[in-house]
Amino acid sequence: MKVKPFKAFRFNEAIVGDAGSCIAPPYDVISPAQQDQLYQKSEYNIVRITRGKTTPADNEINNQYTRAADYFHTWIEKGVLKQDPAETIYAYVQDFQLAGKNFHRTGFIALARLEDFGKAVRPHEQTLNGPKADRLNLERATKAKFGLIFMLYNDQQKIADKIIEKAEAQKPLIDFTDEQSVRHQLLTITDKKDIDVIEKLMLDKSCIIADGHHRYETALNYYRETANPAAAYQMTAFVNTCQDGLVVLATHRLVGNLENLDNEKFIAALKENFEVTDYRFDPSQTRTDAKRKMLAQMKKEYELDKNAFGIYAGDNVFYVAVLKNKDAMDSLAPNMSSHWKSLDVSVLHKLILEAILGVGDKQLAAGGKVEYVKDTDNAVDELIEEIDTGRKQLAFFMNPAKMHQIEMVTAAGEKMPQKSTFFYPKMYTGLTINKL
Repeated sequence: MKVKPFKAFRFNEAIVGDAGSCIAPPYDVISPAQQDQLYQKSEYNIVRITRGKTTPADNEINNQYTRAADYFHTWIEKGVLKQDPAETIYAYVQDFQLAGKNFHRTGFIALARLEDFGKAVRPHEQTLNGPKADRLNLERATKAKFGLIFMLYNDQQKIADKIIEKAEAQKPLIDFTDEQSVRHQLLTITDKKDIDVIEKLMLDKSCIIADGHHRYETALNYYRETANPAAAYQMTAFVNTCQDGLVVLATHRLVGNLENLDNEKFIAALKENFEVTDYRFDPSQTRTDAKRKMLAQMKKEYELDKNAFGIYAGDNVFYVAVLKNKDAMDSLAPNMSSHWKSLDVSVLHKLILEAILGVGDKQLAAGGKVEYVKDTDNAVDELIEEIDTGRKQLAFFMNPAKMHQIEMVTAAGEKMPQKSTFFYPKMYTGLTINKL
């Protein structure tokens, strides 16, 4: 993959104050409530461009995309956004904590030449047309790149990592801590020798998109549409898979709007292909213990490379379902590789959601049946509450996908089901901007 340095536009702290107040999460994880918070955080927060508010009066000549372009060009004219003077590769460092353990994830931001999906660039998840149309409208209006593509590469020698470590000795361009207590630092790599080393390193790398599939496909579409030479490159953050800071978390499933769901019949149907263990509890006194036992068994099965799910449907019982009949996947996914069929999400979607509950690809695309919940600190308890209050009918607790599974599936030219992975933490938007 060909990469090169660039002169990013960045928030000018002489005007905006703390640049950290201008940065935002990726557009697709911003809720309406968080959108309001980001609007209030700073008059220059990037959310105004990447996930601008809509109004009932919006039309073809005045809408969130035209307003985004107005913000962008006005901010450049007023010096709110200022372009760096030197060709730079940027080091992006994130420090965070999970389950009491500290993590340090490093990567570098560069322009990467767009490639059709194949050996050089491999997607791992399916995409939807709606988000791609939205991002294309934004790119047409602004002629700029705001969000990062989160790309994975493998280098056991850790060549770029050592250069990034050297950059960490300098004062960061940006240093802020977000609402999830994740520290983000942006630093520069401007030494010509270091840049040459990174460019050479990446030439023969095969990369996997971890996050930003819709943005990458949009970039390809925009380049084909415009033939703008500058649009042939995409602003990308590269992270080496050979580091302890690369964390993949699970994405749980909440299911609702099912007609005539009978929990007893559902569990009975489940036992055809799964070993089912139940952890019953008194409504108030032993639920915490039952939940702990369910999660402990899930972790144990995960370490044994078994397909296992925690399930809660109310009725004062947690279940763990462990796949016992691996051949069952062959008839439902005959054209998929053994690697794809071994994924927990594939087993859940094919053998449970589709075969038992009648929620297949068509129903998933239509929406309304399945909600995806990222495995943050309180996620399990939040799912349980959704069932207890009757807002949803079934909760499926998931183990995370393993990095080697992602590599094997993408090497086979396949994509994982939607929301199969949750790379934590998210890479924020607004650290660097590439104006075309």
